[in-house]
Amino acid sequence: MIRDLNIKYWGMNLINLVNEVKKEHRLFGLLLFLWLAIPELIKWIDQTAGYIDQSIWLLIVLSLICFLMVVGLCWWLLNRFWMSLGLPELGELVLDFREMKLCVQLGFYFGAFALLLLAAVGVLGAVV
Repeated sequence: MIRDLNIKYWGMNLINLVNEVKKEHRLFGLLLFLWLAIPELIKWIDQTAGYIDQSIWLLIVLSLICFLMVVGLCWWLLNRFWMSLGLPELGELVLDFREMKLCVQLGFYFGAFALLLLAAVGVLGAVV
């Protein structure tokens, strides 16, 4: 009886701990778990699978992990630079953007699209 209560208490603490973690960190933890579990899962599904078969899936998980780390680092650096320059908060900028005239908003969207297109062409040029 007491052992069942201890297990139930431990389980509730684990659930509370998971609920307090940000979604990004949960995804990162899931990807790290997949990093460890994928080779064993592939071996369990197909006994004849070689190391190359496992490595393909591990490279996909590794690319997702690296992408999340780079995005998190960029967001952290953006916030640090933003605060050090003394610029207004991002929420205030969004409110100011919504108060702009429609033609100014459209020009901003066009400029953002042009920069995104330029970045995509640059990435394709680097790959080729």
